Amino acid sequence: MRFAQGYGATHRLLVMVAGNQNPRNAHLFERDIQTALGYVAWLLCFRAYFWPGLKSMDGVQAHRAIATLHSFRFFGLVFVLPGIVGNLPATFATFAAYGDLITAIFAILALAAVRVKAVFWTCVVAFNCVGTLDLVLDYYHAGRVGLPAVAGQLGAAYIIPVIYVPLLMITHVTAFYLLVRSTRPFR
Repeated sequence: MRFAQGYGATHRLLVMVAGNQNPRNAHLFERDIQTALGYVAWLLCFRAYFWPGLKSMDGVQAHRAIATLHSFRFFGLVFVLPGIVGNLPATFATFAAYGDLITAIFAILALAAVRVKAVFWTCVVAFNCVGTLDLVLDYYHAGRVGLPAVAGQLGAAYIIPVIYVPLLMITHVTAFYLLVRSTRPFR
């Protein structure tokens, strides 16, 4: 009972801090906190553990490592598989699922074509451009269709926007940084 009272007070405090007087919209602020903390946690982890390794690799190896992570983006198809998630707005689910699939295909093609440099670099640029655009548009579509209000429909897939997407966005930014700073990126 005491925990429930404490939670209620914390919840009211979050609503007040957000400047939101409507308790029904408090979940929007809490979702924003979760997303922000996902980015903070991944940035700290990335800086401490991943960035030193990527910096020490040559360009091809660093982009292969990033492509390997993004090759698993086919997982985004979960948004359109019946029985996995609830009733998500179709305009969000379809775009998110197939944007992830296209990004994964380009990442897999980059991994498969690592010995053919022109194809490899073309696929690296493609999966990073398509993947970044997909994530930005997914954030836009989610807000536009009111996905935060039905976030419970994601079920266990809620981990995707809170844990997985921040890492994907961070690695896209890193890939662009590595491409821009490289003196010989396409050789």
